[in-house]
Amino acid sequence: MQHDPSSFPSPGVAPVAGHREVGAPVVSASVADWSRERKSFWSWHPSRSLLASLRAYERVSGGHSIGAAVSRGLAVLRHRFWSIVTGADIPLGCRLGGGLLLPHPNGVVIHPKAEVGPNCLLFQQVTLGEVRGAAPRLGGHVDVGAGAKILGGIVVGDNALIGANAVVLQDVPAGATAVGIPARIVR
Repeated sequence: MQHDPSSFPSPGVAPVAGHREVGAPVVSASVADWSRERKSFWSWHPSRSLLASLRAYERVSGGHSIGAAVSRGLAVLRHRFWSIVTGADIPLGCRLGGGLLLPHPNGVVIHPKAEVGPNCLLFQQVTLGEVRGAAPRLGGHVDVGAGAKILGGIVVGDNALIGANAVVLQDVPAGATAVGIPARIVR
């Protein structure tokens, strides 16, 4: 059986951001893919360990027994440890959708009022910050480039792309790409 060489990806050529290759897996904007956060117990994945500590706190935060209080205290210590290791500022009790990816969590800052939808991707130095009492809300499967700042009570729609170092101060529609300072919609 012969294969058509043109059907293989060119070596060393990465696909263009925001464009899916034929046959690439589709990431949902509404259903969390929890396997994106999974790690084996002894593997060294600080960002996934940080997310696991946040999820552990979510599981035990509602209990009122002595056991729940001890578990909550251990979850807080675990979160503080991984926050220091990763250099990320993601507070306990944040509203984070499942399947969040933080490939390089250093410098990621998320305001406690911010909401992050399922299957989002946040690169290093991303800030989701409050302005005048309002924090941003990211839809599902939003990819945010390194150094981007998303500020104020804005809504970023599902499947949107935010370019590296963009400063987003206005709503971004679903499927759109926002780049620049201040960010503007390019497609």
